[in-house]
Amino acid sequence: MIKNIVVALKGFAMGAANVIPGVSGGTIALLTGIFNELIEALNAIMSVSTWKLLIKGQFKEFWETIHGTFLLWLAIGVIISVFSLAKLMEYVLAHHPVQTWAFFFGLIVVSAVFMLSDIKGWKGKEVAWLVLGIALGAFICLLSPTETTSDMWFIAVCGAIAICTMILPGISGSFILVLLGKYEYIMKAVSDLNIPVLLVFAIGCVIGIVAFSKFLHWLIGKYEKQTLLVLIGFTIGALVKVWPWADKVACEAANVLNGQPVEALHIGGAVLWALIGAGLVLALELLTRKKDA
Repeated sequence: MIKNIVVALKGFAMGAANVIPGVSGGTIALLTGIFNELIEALNAIMSVSTWKLLIKGQFKEFWETIHGTFLLWLAIGVIISVFSLAKLMEYVLAHHPVQTWAFFFGLIVVSAVFMLSDIKGWKGKEVAWLVLGIALGAFICLLSPTETTSDMWFIAVCGAIAICTMILPGISGSFILVLLGKYEYIMKAVSDLNIPVLLVFAIGCVIGIVAFSKFLHWLIGKYEKQTLLVLIGFTIGALVKVWPWADKVACEAANVLNGQPVEALHIGGAVLWALIGAGLVLALELLTRKKDA
């Protein structure tokens, strides 16, 4: 039971990371020593031979193959974390948008710096892949509308895309939801227990895991450096979406503007919270490197 509770606590930390844009649940899994078991469990679930055990009625073997106890307690921790933090995220985004997005901005910038520092053997082609990712991220963010459709098909697509990045170290699934314009919408759905939206989002997550995760792991395995460079570049380019004063509507709703230029307001608070976000990633990175050493 103690071992299971520890797994649940690690799941709680993963859930907290996946709620915050800029921090990856995969990073927390790597830091807490459960990343390999998580990947093994997901691969087992997606294996045809595993499901043959269930069809044959070999329930014990099936449960052991998919690391069922581990996944169950991990899921309990993640679910408790997401539902407990959703209301907090909804509140701070509504009442303190500048400081909140500054916190996320600091998280993402420092995360990108550390990910780039892990890339070895820089040459012209590596720079080209990074520039391609930056251009792609900025292009998509600048052209994408501030508001996206809330149709159920799009919610499912958001779930399918976000879940694939949530299990990768360094890549934040919540940040993908920010880019898709559905971060606040999903957080509100979690906070309000909007079952239809959450159910469709969960279905999208299942579809994403089944359809894309093996391809994603193949891509990382065969073209790891190129893939990571494009993803990191994409994250850097997409920072235009997380600029603390980018959402003027949210700032006005929170009575931030008061007739003054929005960029001139809350600069001190924005800098402070950006530094706090940066410090959080720095602490996580130092812990990770200490563990590896």
